[in-house]
Amino acid sequence: MTLIEAALLGIVQGLTEFLPISSSAHLRIIPTLVGWQDPGAAFTAIVQIGTLVAVLTYFRKDISSIVRAVAKGMVKRKPLDTTEARMGWMIVAGTLPIVILGLLFKSEIETSLRSLYWVSGALIGLALILSLAERKIKKRLEKDLPLKSMKEIGWKEALLIGLAQSIALIPGSSRSGVTITGGLFLNLSRETSARFSFLLSLPSVFAAALLELYKTWHSISASPETINNIIVATFAAGLVGYAAIAFLINYLKKHTTTIFIAYRLVAGTAILFLIATGIVRP
Repeated sequence: MTLIEAALLGIVQGLTEFLPISSSAHLRIIPTLVGWQDPGAAFTAIVQIGTLVAVLTYFRKDISSIVRAVAKGMVKRKPLDTTEARMGWMIVAGTLPIVILGLLFKSEIETSLRSLYWVSGALIGLALILSLAERKIKKRLEKDLPLKSMKEIGWKEALLIGLAQSIALIPGSSRSGVTITGGLFLNLSRETSARFSFLLSLPSVFAAALLELYKTWHSISASPETINNIIVATFAAGLVGYAAIAFLINYLKKHTTTIFIAYRLVAGTAILFLIATGIVRP
């Protein structure tokens, strides 16, 4: 991998990690189309450190309040005493499904599930499910029924959205896509769904990145070129990721996810066409 390839893949990671169009799908198909080697699941996990920093930076005030509230609650032996403290523990609880399933199916996630058949199926499948969620929200708004804000998220919402997040283990599904979809089905506003989605991603992304760094550090550190590639890709992912977060949060205040649904349908269908015509191998 050259520095230019690493930078471009980092940009792709940062842009698609937060938009509900799947970073893993794009990191799988783009190298295939241009004749590069598949960067692999480990590369994706490590470069997510950049997008992790983007979330920490963008939501620094929210995260700081949550961490302080959790710490104070533990000291006072009242861990659920405030809204911020409850949010912290709900994020922890919502992370458990993806951690458990990620460990159970780690081998499949890194091998067979990276097939372009799975990727295209996940792109199209979630697009259809997200369209159903949008229809539900539309009907609710037509009846002037309220949508939930961050303060109204409870344990049920946290656990169910956390369970939805585990679907993101399938390349092509999109972490933000499945969690935003889950939030919409649970009557969260689009903006709230996106905000909770990003906060919920923090523990699992951090854990996955550290695990892959630990496992692959020997091979990474053996080559200065590899280290440089990782640094460049991670930096690019962080910068672009921050911009993508800001864009999506503001976009969803006034718009639906229709544009992303359409993009996923087109992308998934295009991948199947490329496979059928022999342009790419699954």
